[in-house]
Amino acid sequence: MIKRSREATAHAWAALGGDPALTAAVEPGGPSAVLPARLPVRETARATVSVCALAAAELLTARRGGGALPPVRVDDGAVATAFVSERHLRIDGRAPTAFAPLSRFWPTADGWLRTHANYPHHRDRLLAALKLTDTGDDTELAALVAAALAEREAAAVEEEVYAHGGLAVAVRTPGQWATHPQGAEVARRPLLTLDRIADGPINTLGEPSGALPAEGLRVLDLTRVIAGPVATRTLALLGADVLRIDGPGLPESPDAHADTGFGKRSAVLDLGRRTDRAVLEDLLAAADVVVTGYRPGALDRYGLSPRALAERRPGLVVARVSAWGGHGPWGTRRGFDSLVQAACGIAVTEAGPDGRPGALPAQALDHGTGYLLAAAVLRAVTLRHTAGGTHLADLSLARTAAWLMREVPRDTGEPSGPYDADAHLAETEGPSGRLRYALPPVAFDGGPRDWARPPGRWGTDAPRWR
Repeated sequence: MIKRSREATAHAWAALGGDPALTAAVEPGGPSAVLPARLPVRETARATVSVCALAAAELLTARRGGGALPPVRVDDGAVATAFVSERHLRIDGRAPTAFAPLSRFWPTADGWLRTHANYPHHRDRLLAALKLTDTGDDTELAALVAAALAEREAAAVEEEVYAHGGLAVAVRTPGQWATHPQGAEVARRPLLTLDRIADGPINTLGEPSGALPAEGLRVLDLTRVIAGPVATRTLALLGADVLRIDGPGLPESPDAHADTGFGKRSAVLDLGRRTDRAVLEDLLAAADVVVTGYRPGALDRYGLSPRALAERRPGLVVARVSAWGGHGPWGTRRGFDSLVQAACGIAVTEAGPDGRPGALPAQALDHGTGYLLAAAVLRAVTLRHTAGGTHLADLSLARTAAWLMREVPRDTGEPSGPYDADAHLAETEGPSGRLRYALPPVAFDGGPRDWARPPGRWGTDAPRWR
């Protein structure tokens, strides 16, 4: 029988400022032979989901006027399935494409480089940095990129691609990352921060009609790709009215939206237009939570920095997630899970027998940070419910990576229980077709088992609250 360590859950819950006694409500279970890796991925995944479910149970109890928390049940099979939800997704039987041909590891003159070119604008910027013309033939183009990189040093390409607005990082060992200025900066930071940044009124929201702790909560979702959308997808599961806003100039993958759009609505606003800015201000005036997932500083010109939001909307909960953490020389750079894994030493730690860089069995930095982000929002809403205030939660993929690599203990004992992903999958009809999808892993007694609605089509909802 596995001796299930509670240390990671206790650590994450402490970072959220939670009462340590409440972790006794968490009841882990399920198969343990999931998410196999050299690093403690399963333990990290379980801990992030545990604190998210615990924060939901705490908020529900507070809104009901107190009493014992409902037991929080965390099944490792459900967690493992959800952490690779994008791989289980089927749209009318079709499997999504995970990575584009130019998103991969490349050998260079002095090591390895990881690129990310899933979106057309990132692909164009990568090619511009390498002074290559898009031939339209992915096989031919990959050969040209490989030839160009083989003659150059990885760190030099990293800077050149960044200067062009693209995405590439040199693959580093854990030791190299520790001495890198950004790695050293990340190491000085906690797993996450949840701070009261200004005064604000007590807002109780009232008692929910059922077992949805976030019922009545209005969440403005300004996030993209995986971590932020996983957080807001979870808040939608728990009853929040989640409205995602995107600009018209940034394309979104329909597959990514189908995976993370459950329970939410999606609208498009051009913040460069005065009329659309006015619509956003009206939404902000009635919002309880704003979640941002763009690189730090990218939204400041629209008056969406945490401080500006706190001044305009006392009592607001602001939650933001970034790749590198908002501090240090890379603090404002763009980034994705795969790039953070490459930079911080995970790719080397998980390398194959041939020495080629590897990867975690899931985009665990994205998914894990997403559940931590949702937990931080729920805890902030509980704090606002009991003591008021304006709260800011700040998380990053790089800090989650540091926690995974240095602080999360591995369970001991023999693996137990069979794992059947099908037990944690469901199907539904939606505007995009017949969907097979992973069920949510966040669960507590009496809580929701599935989302109230499938994802709609990206950008087709009206920009207004229900």
